[in-house]
Amino acid sequence: MPTRYNWLKLQQFCQQVFQKAGVPAGSAAIVAESLIQADLRGVDSHGVVRTPIYLKRVEKNMIDPFAEVEIVSESNATILIDGHNNFGAVIGMNALTLALGKAEQNGAAIVGVKGSNHFGTGAYYAMKAIERDMILLVMSNASQTMPPTGGVRPFIGTNPLAVGVPSNEELPYILDMATSVVARGKIIVSAQKGEDIPFGWAIDKEGNPTTDAQAALEGSVLPLGGAKGYGISMFIDILSGVLTGAGFGKYVNNMYENWNEPQNVGHLFIAVDIKRFLPVEHFKARMDQYIREIKREPKAPGVEEILIPGEIEHRRTVERKKNGIELPVQVVKELDAIGRSYGVSLAEAACQNYSNEESA
Repeated sequence: MPTRYNWLKLQQFCQQVFQKAGVPAGSAAIVAESLIQADLRGVDSHGVVRTPIYLKRVEKNMIDPFAEVEIVSESNATILIDGHNNFGAVIGMNALTLALGKAEQNGAAIVGVKGSNHFGTGAYYAMKAIERDMILLVMSNASQTMPPTGGVRPFIGTNPLAVGVPSNEELPYILDMATSVVARGKIIVSAQKGEDIPFGWAIDKEGNPTTDAQAALEGSVLPLGGAKGYGISMFIDILSGVLTGAGFGKYVNNMYENWNEPQNVGHLFIAVDIKRFLPVEHFKARMDQYIREIKREPKAPGVEEILIPGEIEHRRTVERKKNGIELPVQVVKELDAIGRSYGVSLAEAACQNYSNEESA
């Protein structure tokens, strides 16, 4: 079976599969786009590898694709919404739209979210805010995968944080990071490939450092920077979970393990309207200057280039749009089986079926 796929055709495959599974067309398009954007940027742990678990949770009534996102409370600067257990990406896009609209009205906005699910990568939302000339800070909590510093068992999630800032001629600043040494999804991918993980990523269930991906999944991912990463993750859990009324700590349910209750993930979106501070083009020019001066800084021995956050992912996107997205064999088998069960052909998305112009 082919393992390299045209990004757009793969996105269409995912969208069709979700629709065949009963997901409304608009929601299916959002979820599929979110997954493919992750793969294009090289965040394979949040890409189409998540398709099977998303579908399984729909099939088991653990995600309600027809749920209406509800505004629970609203003020001049804030909104709290309840996603009522729809797809995380669908709820996230609703939250983003509300945050950007309110920021345009009032200069800044904070949108809290409860009743959500795994919402993909934070960069997905940051890039859309950048298109609107907005600064966006987005964070989410997650199910227990990481111990507090000094602990052995998982208590908090690898709670991610993303920031997007537009520029003009230079690439925009896009920071998208987990508060663990590595996103747990990368360990899942390593386990699927039968590969070891680097030392320092995780501990086993007894608290011992391990390079065995499966033992790491049974144990805990470690915080980024030790106590600092733990503290930041806890802060995100407070804002995304405690503040919004969503789950927090052990009350955020694991989408792979809990088949009795919704995840109840929480998010927080903070949007800033640049023009309330400076004319947008003036700000972008200053960003260009800032980025250029950073990249001109003296380089350490062996370093060819200083990069800004998001630059590597941008280059991967360009390369993968041109040459296709390479998927692990196990993921291909899972997607092919899903496609067959819903009458959608994965093979038609294979790169060799399309010209370079179509895959660009």
